[in-house]
Amino acid sequence: MVKYIFKRLGYMLLVALILTFLMFCIYNLIPNDRAGAEAENYLKANKNMVHIISYDELREQYSRQFGTDGNIVQRYLRWMGLYPYTPVHEGDPQVWKGLLTGYLGYSYKEAKPVVDVLITPLKNTVFINIFATVLALGITIPLGIFCAVKKGSKRDTAVQIGTIIGYSLPAFITAILFIFVFAVLLGWFPLSGMKTLNADYTGFRLFLDKMYHLALPLIVMTFTSLGGMTRYVRASMVDALSMDCIRTARAKGVREKAVIYSHAFRNALIPIVTLVIGWFLGIFSGSIMIENIFAINGIGRTYILALQGNDFEVVLALQMFYVLISLAGNLITDLVYGFVDPRIRVNK
Repeated sequence: MVKYIFKRLGYMLLVALILTFLMFCIYNLIPNDRAGAEAENYLKANKNMVHIISYDELREQYSRQFGTDGNIVQRYLRWMGLYPYTPVHEGDPQVWKGLLTGYLGYSYKEAKPVVDVLITPLKNTVFINIFATVLALGITIPLGIFCAVKKGSKRDTAVQIGTIIGYSLPAFITAILFIFVFAVLLGWFPLSGMKTLNADYTGFRLFLDKMYHLALPLIVMTFTSLGGMTRYVRASMVDALSMDCIRTARAKGVREKAVIYSHAFRNALIPIVTLVIGWFLGIFSGSIMIENIFAINGIGRTYILALQGNDFEVVLALQMFYVLISLAGNLITDLVYGFVDPRIRVNK
């Protein structure tokens, strides 16, 4: 097991290096001369400096400060923290900073480090998605098992029709419909935002106000996930219930609940584990559509705004984070397989 984990970690490191280099190259192909723009703005604001320093000299200084001088390989290694920044002035010490040193870059749009830009949105995304994930799994797993056990019944047919409709509707259509019904017609929930404007709540009252504003987005996120997840669990349970070992257990007189929850569900866990782990790790990528519709300050909305504002330091940091989460998710899924089903031996 330990040997397998270290082997997979080595593969993950290689894949991460390749993917991050490709991402870095792609974003560097986008015409965005920040050093030139800064030099031009400085000379416009300080017209008396035009006779002291030229545009090209000033642009070169800003390039060294931003770490955008040199070739693409040097810039990538500098971004990773494996290559030093070129001193801006002669005699200045070399500076080593990058992803491996904990420095994710600087957001020139927000005028603060990328870490400070991402902390609050990440907390909000994890907060709302954990609630939505727990609610969705708490509904879909029992509902999928029920539909598999009652396969072909009127209740199973009704659930299947409902899940097909829910699965077919795009998330933004569902969000708009829920906003119209529950926020506009009934007035039960606010349209958007995460808190009441001009309210100075603290403590538990602040938490309740936040949950009141997040209630509708949570309902939408849970509803949009019910269709696909319920059908997935149902299909896995139908296959498990048709296995020979299940028929043998019933023939031996094993109680039906034990057959369903101990034998069948255990055999159906392999595809369900993939679904659950993938869904749970997906909380870190953010609910881009929902966060934008409801104006929630989350990772998804931050990503869109960074792309629109050419804030590529933030975009690259998020892309790197998504790559690591995806690679870690694959490893965790394979390891959990071994615990769920002893027949799958990851040490071979």
